[in-house]
Amino acid sequence: MEPLECSLSQMMTLPDTERDLISRIAAGDADALRELYDAYGQRLAAFAFRLTGDPAAADEVVQDTLLAVWQGGARRFRSESRVIAWLLGIVHHKALDRLRRQRDLPLLDSNAPAEPLEDGPAAQAARRDQHRLLQNGLEALSMEHRTVLELVFYQGLSLAEAAEVCACPVGTIKSRLAYAKTALRGALNRAGVSEKDVE
Repeated sequence: MEPLECSLSQMMTLPDTERDLISRIAAGDADALRELYDAYGQRLAAFAFRLTGDPAAADEVVQDTLLAVWQGGARRFRSESRVIAWLLGIVHHKALDRLRRQRDLPLLDSNAPAEPLEDGPAAQAARRDQHRLLQNGLEALSMEHRTVLELVFYQGLSLAEAAEVCACPVGTIKSRLAYAKTALRGALNRAGVSEKDVE
């Protein structure tokens, strides 16, 4: 069997729709790649943005990810993983490569547009302040700690899946997550903000 091809036994662990989608991409079906983007594009873009802090850079990271999938990634996919965990791993790698090339790129954009709120002006101002404090707390964390928070809390990955994305042991993910939560909680408490206020 060619090393770049998924075996049938590997593909059997995926849901039928995902198995079919990855098989079609591996066979060169451009429509399947568009379906993959439709299914996961927003999550990939959100993760890329949290890592790069730049919407244009995030778009490029997502495009690089899709290109990697198209140019052989689908044939190398190991189906022990969920497709989203595999894709986020590629995004993580592409974003880190980009950040290494551009060391001065901010990692989070505190000026990112906020969701429209239905509250009055005072409540909106308070939420903006809380969002800014949360962003400041996140910015104080290392890239590794921010990444784990993003994967577990925003993307909903398991610790094992986050470990796969970050290419490190589950124990490392657990310690990074515990440290990140403690550090973020401390930063918010020092700023007089409760965790519940920013949920």
